[in-house]
Amino acid sequence: MVVLLLLEGAHPFFEFFRERKERGRHLARNLVLGAVNSAVVAVVFAGLWVAAAAWAAANGWGLLRLVALPGWLHAMGAVLLLDAWTYAWHRMNHRIPFLWRFHRVHHSDAQMDVTTASRFHTGEIVLSSALRVPLIVALGVTAWQLVLYETLMFAVVQFHHANIALPERVEAVVNKLIVTPAMHKVHHSRWQPETDSNYSAMLSVWDRLFRSFRRREALHEVELGLAEFDDDRHQSVAGMLRTPLASIQKLDA
Repeated sequence: MVVLLLLEGAHPFFEFFRERKERGRHLARNLVLGAVNSAVVAVVFAGLWVAAAAWAAANGWGLLRLVALPGWLHAMGAVLLLDAWTYAWHRMNHRIPFLWRFHRVHHSDAQMDVTTASRFHTGEIVLSSALRVPLIVALGVTAWQLVLYETLMFAVVQFHHANIALPERVEAVVNKLIVTPAMHKVHHSRWQPETDSNYSAMLSVWDRLFRSFRRREALHEVELGLAEFDDDRHQSVAGMLRTPLASIQKLDA
């Protein structure tokens, strides 16, 4: 995060902030919400995930245990399956109105940068974290494999939210493997056909496989955020937490 913040400051793709004070306030709001969510996960769910993984291992449960696999192949399978689930969950957050109420907090950031990777409504974090418990058992994921995936995934998520751009030739190669800032800027567009595309969190293959991949050549013309939440009262931590109570002006297509 620190490296990406420095890169954004030196070579921002969008000129969002006129003053350091503005950028500091944006950073603080997003990171405060992220810290709250991290505390909830650490206190409530991390132990449950470890317990679920231990129970599945002790009882031989899980898709990945149906066939004896070398350790490295088991870990690779776990990363792939967890990432496929993350894609599916993200897509559900856009298609199911109740879930979209919470997910709007993430999309309402019109000044998307690396800190937006931490900006999720606590309700969304609770729901996704609770679903991880049966998922871990069903897949047969071990605790260290979950840590491996979360570490890789969140590093990529911070990267593709950053207010930066890759050189064109590098972009063309990298987005074949992982989600890039160019891909994810399209996803954060306030034009719904673009908002409802590029759902992948880490590996970009899922969008190509399930036909949700979308490009935008004139990337500087993308308008980020959600129009109904542009007012600053929606951008405070309290405003973000109240977002699910606002009426839905999406999902009519």
